[in-house]
Amino acid sequence: MRTFRTARSRTGLLTTTVALAALALTACQSGTGTQDEGKASTPATQTTQASHTTSGSGSNSGSDTGSSAAQGTNTASHTGTTAGQGSTGRASGSGSSRGTTSTTSVLCNGANTRVTAQLVSRPLNHMLLTVKNIGSRPCDLTYFPYLRFDEMQWAPGAFEESRPQAVVTLAPGQSGYAGVRLSAADGSGENGTTGHKLSIIFQGRTPRSDGGPTANVTLPAKGVYYDSKLTSTYWQSDATDALNW
Repeated sequence: MRTFRTARSRTGLLTTTVALAALALTACQSGTGTQDEGKASTPATQTTQASHTTSGSGSNSGSDTGSSAAQGTNTASHTGTTAGQGSTGRASGSGSSRGTTSTTSVLCNGANTRVTAQLVSRPLNHMLLTVKNIGSRPCDLTYFPYLRFDEMQWAPGAFEESRPQAVVTLAPGQSGYAGVRLSAADGSGENGTTGHKLSIIFQGRTPRSDGGPTANVTLPAKGVYYDSKLTSTYWQSDATDALNW
């Protein structure tokens, strides 16, 4: 009976040993053994660490680059803003300077000019109007003067050929001119009469618009003779040009 137990024990031990050996062999073949798993986990861990390190380095580099780019953008933006402020400041200063020096022109009229009339010997039957800017700002002489002797009920025209290339602008103290043909030299005019008062009507920025106060001109005591041929030139910057018509 004791011998049976011993043989049975040996038989069990042998069976257990064979089972363990088979289990170990199976584990080696399938790669799930403890030894193989330990070896496999090491490269995996190293790969993961390497991947993490590489990814981290790339992230840091990208972050640094992005930060640098952002800083560059901020710098450029700040520079642009500064430049814009400087430009705006200069423009504003320039506008202020123009306002201070009063370089913007206004219309010439009876409020800021003095108008005189002078009879001339050549051309025959002509008169020269002189308009002097007595204001503090430049003024524009637009188109031509409307002449009104006494209570005259008609408006004389102008020599269209005398239209200048540009509007005549008078600086303070400067003068502009207009020539006036009072009557026809050959006597072809009609309704001749003598005027004792003369008003100059200024035009505005558009033809036949109101340019402001009229100017009253002093005439010779004996008056000025005119007829239906009464015509003026456009305003001129030179007296000689004004008397060419």
